[in-house]
Amino acid sequence: MPSIQVRGVEHYYEWVSASEQLPPSGQPVSNKPVMVFIHGWGGSTRYWKSTAKALSDSFDCLLYDMRGFGRSALPRPVPTEVVDLGYELETYADDLALLLDQLGLERVYLNAHSTGASVAVLFLDLYPHRVEQAILTCHGVFEYNPFTFKAFHKVGGYVVAFRPDWFRRIPGIEHMFMSRFLRRPIPNQAKREFLEDFLIADSEAALGTIYTAVSQKAAIEMPQAYARLQVPTLLISGEYDQIIPVKLGRLAASQNSSVEHVVIPNTGHFPMLEDAATYLQLVRKFLQIPESVSNQG
Repeated sequence: MPSIQVRGVEHYYEWVSASEQLPPSGQPVSNKPVMVFIHGWGGSTRYWKSTAKALSDSFDCLLYDMRGFGRSALPRPVPTEVVDLGYELETYADDLALLLDQLGLERVYLNAHSTGASVAVLFLDLYPHRVEQAILTCHGVFEYNPFTFKAFHKVGGYVVAFRPDWFRRIPGIEHMFMSRFLRRPIPNQAKREFLEDFLIADSEAALGTIYTAVSQKAAIEMPQAYARLQVPTLLISGEYDQIIPVKLGRLAASQNSSVEHVVIPNTGHFPMLEDAATYLQLVRKFLQIPESVSNQG
């Protein structure tokens, strides 16, 4: 399992490339630009793999699991230096910068989802010189409401605390688990993988990112970060997304004229899986990938 240690945590990563053979390092050697994929809360890079494969005709795609999620588990016991990092989303943006440094990647494209898109916006704000273009999926900005946020944190705490491993043995539980996220069906394997990733996410990271992603600080800073964006950005919303409603994406896009906002009809929180054809068409149009290239293979 390929990994790179970033600030005391082994970060899982993998390459998706159209190259038939990769060198021992696993890193493609080509003239293609690199697109980095960032997953959302409770998930891992696994659900991005089909999108990466579809775009590998034009990009070498780098997928990685964020600190405390997926296969980037926190070491046990958690060292003091890792505890001291905390779970502010800016620290995850810094993790990505260090990961890119170790892989020798100066400038990339970003494709990020949900909470991962929050990390991407902060990365764009902190490291604009390192990104060519960005795609944000199912993201937005929100107004601070202390009562709503307190209730969300309380429910989130219960959800993280009650994650028995026997959940995965209940027949069909993955369909029930994913029902709130989806408008259209997605492959059963993707549902099972998301449930598995949710169950193995480290409690510290899962709770910490709930508290920092949905907070008064985020409500103040995220619109400001959007307003400062210097990188051409495509923001894609799912029409029936119950997690990040379209209106929040519309509000985010209104902060900056460099952000193009589109809505994919009849999709929820995973439009890249629910309507892959439309999603890829929008991404390729935004990135100005020639039709002759996008149709290869």
